[in-house]
Amino acid sequence: MKIYCLKFLLIIMSYNAFAQTKKDKDLASIKAMCGCFEVSFNFAETFSYSKDSTYQASKNKYDKALEWVQLVDSNEDFVSMQHLLIVGDVLNPYVIKHWRQDWMYENTDSFPYTIDNTWPYKSNDPSEVTGQWTQRVFQVDDSPRYEGSATWVHVDGRSFWSSTADAPLPRREITKRQDYNVTLRRNHHEILNWGWSHDQDNDKLIREVNKKDIVLAQEKGYNTYKKVENERCIAAQVFWKDNKEMWALVRKHWNTIFSMRQNIQLKNKVEGKRLYQYLFALESDTKSEEINAIINSFLF
Repeated sequence: MKIYCLKFLLIIMSYNAFAQTKKDKDLASIKAMCGCFEVSFNFAETFSYSKDSTYQASKNKYDKALEWVQLVDSNEDFVSMQHLLIVGDVLNPYVIKHWRQDWMYENTDSFPYTIDNTWPYKSNDPSEVTGQWTQRVFQVDDSPRYEGSATWVHVDGRSFWSSTADAPLPRREITKRQDYNVTLRRNHHEILNWGWSHDQDNDKLIREVNKKDIVLAQEKGYNTYKKVENERCIAAQVFWKDNKEMWALVRKHWNTIFSMRQNIQLKNKVEGKRLYQYLFALESDTKSEEINAIINSFLF
């Protein structure tokens, strides 16, 4: 009996050690997305299924930028990273707060996008997310965008994470296209020796309540983040140092909203302006009361 118990204990200890090692690799891969990067954005519509003979595919998009990915917060179950674009002249750069990504281990509270700026709350059974990391992506104003949950894979010298998520239209399309209203994103993040890549195979969906989705077209996206010296992103680092306290208050209020575990629906505009326009105009010492009031004005 003692030998059996000892063997069982050794098996448990071995499993825990393996799980911890795996999780350490997960965290290292996620944090590898931080730093200074030369970024390329590449999108091309690949197939269209429209029956309209006048249908016009989206033009191919090729763009480049310098981007700083700032580690905002982290522990063994959570990592938050803020993307900051650096544009303009090298001697006089301008910094734009870009998207944010949070990673949550074995997360059971999800807000999958559906339609019309709506993210209904969903509680997941713990067994459904065992060993998985949820990537929750936020818009420039820290409002929700989309999220997916999957397991990081480390095999044959590769480290990657792949998931599927419904999302609103991307900014590159939202002002140009009204013939579809949801993007089904197939996201693949992979850590490489030169940085990391964000590979996408997306469906452009026409979605109506109580009707089957119609695939209007498909597109390929391939974004690369090539690591460069951190000194090239000094402007973004200074920007974040000067503004991080204000944006911490923005995140705090959004976290309060998420913690209510209720459906989230947002207005596109309030008095003719979008949420990011209000928040981007605030001073770095703006108080939480003003920030909270602005965000609340966009909630239904």
